[in-house]
Amino acid sequence: MDSNPTKRQGRRGKHVERAKKSAFAPCPPGQVGGVYKPLTEQECSRIFGVALDLLAKLGMGDVPDRLRDDLLRAGAQQGDQGRVLFPRALVEDAIARAAKTFPLHGRDETRTIEVGGDKVYFGTGGAAVQTLDMVTGTYRPSTLRDLHDFTRLQDKLTNVAWFTRCCVATDVPNNFDLDMNTAYALVRNTTKPVATSFTLAEHVAPIVEMLDIVAGGTGAFSKRPFLKAHISPVISPLRYGEDAVDVVYECVRHNIPMSCITAAQGGATAPATLAGLLAQSLAETLASLVMVHAISPGFPMVFSNWPFIIDLRTGAFAGGGGETALVNAASAQLSNWLGLPSGVAASMADAKAIDAQYGAEKAMTSLAAALAGGNLIYESSGMTSALLGASFEAFVLDDEMHAHTYRMLRGVEVNEETLGFDTICEAVLGEGHFLGGQHTYEAMERDHFYPPLADREEPRTWAEAGSREAWDRAKEKAQNILAEHTPEYLTRAQDRTIRDRFKIL
Repeated sequence: MDSNPTKRQGRRGKHVERAKKSAFAPCPPGQVGGVYKPLTEQECSRIFGVALDLLAKLGMGDVPDRLRDDLLRAGAQQGDQGRVLFPRALVEDAIARAAKTFPLHGRDETRTIEVGGDKVYFGTGGAAVQTLDMVTGTYRPSTLRDLHDFTRLQDKLTNVAWFTRCCVATDVPNNFDLDMNTAYALVRNTTKPVATSFTLAEHVAPIVEMLDIVAGGTGAFSKRPFLKAHISPVISPLRYGEDAVDVVYECVRHNIPMSCITAAQGGATAPATLAGLLAQSLAETLASLVMVHAISPGFPMVFSNWPFIIDLRTGAFAGGGGETALVNAASAQLSNWLGLPSGVAASMADAKAIDAQYGAEKAMTSLAAALAGGNLIYESSGMTSALLGASFEAFVLDDEMHAHTYRMLRGVEVNEETLGFDTICEAVLGEGHFLGGQHTYEAMERDHFYPPLADREEPRTWAEAGSREAWDRAKEKAQNILAEHTPEYLTRAQDRTIRDRFKIL
């Protein structure tokens, strides 16, 4: 008598076994990247050398007085025309003393991730002013309701490791109300690590007051910050932005980790040559690092070097394409080469519809960034139209794409068990196939990912089932999540206290 219940029960038994939770997920977030190296060691060194020369000989302009004083105390030098110069020794000291790894806390500790090293995580970013409406299929201005819905949706998506607000609530005209309600939407609808931006420095303290209510009391948030700031303190080419620098000071004061983002655009605010773009962009991101070093050495900062491409025929920003994939992968490589926690931007498709262009641009740019070892890959979920748009269906489709990428990063485990010498011998000398064997069963969930959205049926079966496209399946999943997932991550007392103190819309 066959003692194997799965084999005895046939196809039904196989489905039962597969329905059980696997002991090992085939493609969890946090896989190791860094295999793809678009630059040689010598090229990394040359780009870094030019970046150092730019900072030492040209330096930074528009330096706010407070920052100028701190930079000069740290070892910077006063240059001509009001510029501040950074000697090589100062830059190298900032790199040496920078935080190499640090946690991005989730309010749920099981969702905390470690930034830095060689682990790769996909997350979100962007400030889309338009949302692709699931009902009409057309773009419309993004609203606060959209932000709440995007946050709820991604809370159920496994491969979004942290959530940065992906759209701007255009129906909230007051900047303070916008910043406050954006932060509120994040903490109300997810316990993952979250991130947002602050329009002005004076917005930081009251938002921290709200976060303290969420964390359990005055000062509680700063002890274990679960929100990160996205700041762009450097404006290309090679000057500081005073408002953003002020925000940096406030974030340091409240122990808010930050991503200091450089967004040089080749051919517009940086050289059109990819090497020149990489050199200037690296110099500008190093200027952010030196700024943080001068204020608080070793303060947690994601080295977010985002070299951007524009279409030189029209001047339009290009979120997809081979050049975008290449320079962001090179940026990740350079950050890793310097030993800094890296953040890059990818999956910012130029496509407006969820179509073939969308799929090609998303997969190409996000895979390159992951293979190159970007620790945090921003903009990688839900973004369309070169960051002008966001889509609920895209969030769902991108989540599945990330699973495939994590599976590629995980690679091939080569050992005596997986090589399967004895299994091959048994199959060849026995039934002549591997179907139903124990070795196959054990490999099914350990080695293989089964996409829930992608269709793998033969054409006739697909047609008989209604010829549904990936967009249709993604829309259905997004609608189901939004209909069913209404998390209560704030207690009634917390929510009432927040609403009593702040203008929550």
